[in-house]
Formats: sequence, structure tokens, C-alpha cells
Amino acid sequence: MKIAIINYGAGNIQSIKFAIRRLGFEAVLSNDEEEIRNADKVIFPGVGEASSAMRMLRSTGLDKVIPTLKQPVLGICLGMQLMCKSSEEGNTTGLGIFHAEVVKFKNTVKVPQIGWNKIYDLKSDLFKGVAENEYVYLVHSFYVPECKETIASSEYGVEFTIAIKKDNFYGVQFHPEKSSDAGEKILKNFLDL
Repeated sequence: MKIAIINYGAGNIQSIKFAIRRLGFEAVLSNDEEEIRNADKVIFPGVGEASSAMRMLRSTGLDKVIPTLKQPVLGICLGMQLMCKSSEEGNTTGLGIFHAEVVKFKNTVKVPQIGWNKIYDLKSDLFKGVAENEYVYLVHSFYVPECKETIASSEYGVEFTIAIKKDNFYGVQFHPEKSSDAGEKILKNFLDL
């Protein structure tokens, strides 16, 4: 199986590569359109700030490539947020794959949220074998409100979308590569799609 991790300068890609290796697969880090298009599975990670990440995607042309991919694509954290229509972070226009808008948590909760949170209302094969109210690991100040594309939810001062799906595109707000057994299972399920 060919697995491509989109490499556009957003941090934390090595830990995803190591998590995939623990599952018995190898992944390539790539910003090459042909290599990404020819992969069986594509992971779109992201740690950082939305507007500068979108600038990096535009500078490589990947902003045009990602929405046209036909194989399963998994956006992680900022990767998921960039797949949405827009983000309040840096007043950013996203890739528009998901019709959702990313908003900042109100100052009634501590941001960024760093730590473990329960995941529930699981509605996809991505969560096969994962129990309701399992814990996953997050680091974020922005979130996607619940919408018709929500496939799992969580709560931090407000109920929010922790996972989203449309066609062959999946997004998770949490870091599966840092979410212990549940995260490993979710990554494995994605590779099995």
C-alpha cells in the first residue's frame, strides 16, 4: 500500500510517519502532485496557524490538488480545519471540501485546549472497534461546530465536531498518532478503508 503524508511545512509529520510504521506500513513525506495522486491513502497533517499554512499550500499548488483527490484522505488537526470552507484564525479561506466554518473557543474555557477528551456519537467505519467515550488527545484553540458532516463529537465548553466526513475525505480534530490504543485503531481503520 502506498501512503503519502502531505509535506507542506506544517509540523508534526514525523510522529505520524512513526505511528504508521508501528502499524507495519511505510509512508512517504511528499509535496509532489504525482506521488500524492498515485498514493492509495493520503494523510494531510497540520500543526500551526491557518493563514500561514494556507499560504504554504498555495505556494506549492497543493491547494488545487487536495480537493480533487479520489482516494481516502485523512486531515488531522489543522489539516482537518484547512479542509473546511473558512477559519476565524487569520480570517482564512480554506479548501472548501467541508461546508463548515472553523471558529475560536469563547474565552469561557482555557485555550488552547491541551489534553485528553472523550469522543462520542461515532458514526463511521473510521471508528470500528473504538468504544463510545474513548479518550483522544487534542491541542487546539479553534473548532468546527456540529454540522451534517459530523461523524463524531466531543465537548469542551461547547459540543463540537471532533471528526468529519464527506465522500472520500475524513478529518479528525485530535491527533490519532498521540491518542494511545484508540488513535492507533483509528489510523488502522483509515488504512483499511
